[in-house]
Amino acid sequence: MYDTTVQEKNITYPTDSKLHKKIIEGCIEISEKENIKLRQRYTRIVKQLMIDQRFREHPKRKKKANAAARKLKTIAGRLVRDVERKLDDIDRLSIYDERLWLYLLVLGQRRDDKNKIYSFHAPEVKCISKGKEHKKYEFGNKSSFVLTKKSGIVIGAMAFEENIYDGNAIEPQLAQVADLLGKLPETLLVDRGCKGRKSILGVNIKMPGSGKGKTAYQKRKERERFRRRAAIEPIIGHIKQDYRLLRNYLKGVEGDMINTLLAGAAFNMMKMLRKIRESIICALNELIERLSRNYQVLENYC
Repeated sequence: MYDTTVQEKNITYPTDSKLHKKIIEGCIEISEKENIKLRQRYTRIVKQLMIDQRFREHPKRKKKANAAARKLKTIAGRLVRDVERKLDDIDRLSIYDERLWLYLLVLGQRRDDKNKIYSFHAPEVKCISKGKEHKKYEFGNKSSFVLTKKSGIVIGAMAFEENIYDGNAIEPQLAQVADLLGKLPETLLVDRGCKGRKSILGVNIKMPGSGKGKTAYQKRKERERFRRRAAIEPIIGHIKQDYRLLRNYLKGVEGDMINTLLAGAAFNMMKMLRKIRESIICALNELIERLSRNYQVLENYC
């Protein structure tokens, strides 16, 4: 069984105004560190603009809020240019080169641009649209899992840097499964989000279909098979809620991969511990029952 999910990064919900305010704060921090005298710091103005730009969906506040947001962007651009001019020493400028480049990227990005920056401390974060009613967009990376059909053990877990199509994520995921197990499964059950893939690396890709041209027996078997495949959904929910996949606190792309692998490993370990606990409880119950029978025999004999 195969499915993908979004591993959210530990960042605030990104808005342009928040990012522009962080640019302003970052420029002031650089100026204080390098003893640069800025033309203007805009401290009180920025504080008032952040209040004014709120609740912009309200019809009576929309005009003022949009004007405040535009003003924040203008001030952020002024401060970045001012810092760049006054960091005249090449060595000093090279220290903040990457940071100022991120600031310029954020100031230059538009609504419909791709590969946008949503966070300065985690620029690798992607915006992934899941189509959920309660949460339309999630900010993080895409992770995939492969589970066994009967036991539900995680045999593959992988994090992806790019927001790739679910069908394109199957091949690297199967390659990881082959490295871990030394063999590939005969069949992989997927959902309709992986359309266009019939066979990958010799593995048959099965997804729910209309059932046209199939006998009643074949339809029943496929229905049972895909009902079982649906078990991966609550398992991924448990991995997210109970094993820290819901929010990733580790830094960088490597942190995304490490957190995904640790979450899958923790799920398997708890599954194993539950089996051990059940076997110990069964053995103890059997021992107690045997001792009670021996005690009754001794009572009868006495």
